[in-house]
Amino acid sequence: MDRSAIIEQLTEIMIDVFDLDDLEYRDDLSAADVEEWDSLSNIRFMVAVEKAFGFRLSNSEIESLDNVGEMVDLIQQKLA
Repeated sequence: MDRSAIIEQLTEIMIDVFDLDDLEYRDDLSAADVEEWDSLSNIRFMVAVEKAFGFRLSNSEIESLDNVGEMVDLIQQKLA
């Protein structure tokens, strides 16, 4: 799966989980930028990502992520 397809799917997941129809993807987007992104919605987001892409994320992988651009990179690695 190429980067743009991952970004498109990840953006759809974020719009759904955070209930933000006007959310626009940026590589540097992080929880600090999205008011609705709290600890509970973060868990829902990670579970939705795992389900959508068909793999599990370890706690250390999740904790190492600083922004959604890094998540896209991780998804690419997992799908390779």
